[in-house]
Amino acid sequence: QIQVVESGGGLVQPGGSLRLTCTATGLNRFDDYSMAWFRQAPGKEREGVACVNWSGATTHYADSVKGRFTISRDNARSTVYLQMNALKSDDTAVYYCAADFERLRRLGYCGRAADYAYWGQGTQVTVSS
Repeated sequence: QIQVVESGGGLVQPGGSLRLTCTATGLNRFDDYSMAWFRQAPGKEREGVACVNWSGATTHYADSVKGRFTISRDNARSTVYLQMNALKSDDTAVYYCAADFERLRRLGYCGRAADYAYWGQGTQVTVSS
């Protein structure tokens, strides 16, 4: 019974900040999994935002968010975070957390949405004045 749950979305003004949280249950070892954040705006394809390796030491970001967003993890709590600063209107989307077994160790890159087996339900982020 693997479950992934996101929280922390909401309505924020341009230039504001939000912190998203993703908690996974049912994985024998949470630190066997690379974790990623994706987002999907209405009418658009789901796109990768960031990913992190098992320990948190290696991270990757989409060019559109680099320098503004930070992905991190706390393996003791089976939790991944996405700190989002300097938010823009085009950051508006449903944000999803996803897990893939040893992805960065095996392949060395974040990959596409179709590569991930375990997904959360999504949390809405709306950036608007």
